[in-house]
Amino acid sequence: MDDIKNNDSSSSNRGRIVSIRGPVLDVEFPPGKLPDIYTALEIIRPKEKAVYYTEKVFAEVQQSIGSGQVRAVAMSSTDGLERGMEVIDTGKPVEVPVGRETLGRIFNVLGEPIDLIDREVKTAMKMPIHREAPD
Repeated sequence: MDDIKNNDSSSSNRGRIVSIRGPVLDVEFPPGKLPDIYTALEIIRPKEKAVYYTEKVFAEVQQSIGSGQVRAVAMSSTDGLERGMEVIDTGKPVEVPVGRETLGRIFNVLGEPIDLIDREVKTAMKMPIHREAPD
């Protein structure tokens, strides 16, 4: 997920929020530029609305709903988000760290450690959260 978090926001594929219902976001993109299913989207929450929450909100595309729109599920609170806000298509799936360094650790859905042991996991490998089970 660090690759997505460290995204320089230079992606040319940008959309706008058209609807917010709890954690569900409908996002409109330019014609022919719909992100793929399971792609991570990034929304920058205004600093004044990010007092109790992270500045960046990540959502995952779940379906195409027609009319140049996708439906996505936010991976954190949508408080402070509004219709019309810009959404960045990261072009990548949500990924989490994997490997021996992760054994015994507790992570959130974005692959961030939440067990207070160490805020950074040094692992060479990351895998998408949607994939075939390993052998």
